Amino acid sequence: MTLQVNQQGTHCVPAPVIRPIKRPRLVPRRQVRCTVPKRPAIKYWPDTDRPREKLLERGAQALSESELIALLLGSGTKGRSAVDIARALIVEFGSLREMMHADKQRWEARLGIGPARYAALMGAMEIGRRCLQAPLRVTSTLSTPEETREFLLSQLRDRHYEVFCCVFLDNRHRMLAFEEFFRGTIDGANVYPREIVRQTLLYNAASVIVVHNHPSGAVEPSLADEGVTRRLRQALSLIDVRLLDHFIVGEGKCYSFSEHGLL
Repeated sequence: MTLQVNQQGTHCVPAPVIRPIKRPRLVPRRQVRCTVPKRPAIKYWPDTDRPREKLLERGAQALSESELIALLLGSGTKGRSAVDIARALIVEFGSLREMMHADKQRWEARLGIGPARYAALMGAMEIGRRCLQAPLRVTSTLSTPEETREFLLSQLRDRHYEVFCCVFLDNRHRMLAFEEFFRGTIDGANVYPREIVRQTLLYNAASVIVVHNHPSGAVEPSLADEGVTRRLRQALSLIDVRLLDHFIVGEGKCYSFSEHGLL
């Protein structure tokens, strides 16, 4: 403490002490989070919006692609319904067709899709493929190139690898069997005529149609394709079986060797 003398000199009073001013502490402003309300689970939706109830009431044709996929998925994940997952999958893959024919590696990276759901989706696709094939084995005939194209496109156009298949027919052009014989890489497949001759005798077929696909999408035959066709025709002729045609399946179209005078 310091003493201060007034002007008369009669009294001594303490001098005022100047203290630093305390500034108020700044408290950071609390951040306000904006939360988006979660969409309720499918079981809380109106009956007219639920995929299963819609199918039972209006038929499967009334469902969208994402709703059909949602039925196969069965349930969603936390914060996402099965319809939301299905819709996101179609967007990520680009289309329903690309999604259903993607390889397993592409599916493994998708959130919400485990082995069980992947198996269910692939099983549904195979059921559809076999449904297209089953009537042909019983009553339908492949008597025209147009009928043959429609069937072969449904079987091979979405393969990502090259395969060589045979259609075995009876003397009325009814299909006895459709078999995949050789599978190769994207560049080619090795074809062995003796294997095809052996199966032809096993089915007692009267004629054969062979087909292979080009994963690149192009359908123009190569010199190797023409050579295989000649060898197969010669091998089958030895057992009195006719090679009716050789088709090449590409992106949505088929090339017929017979129509182009190569048989």
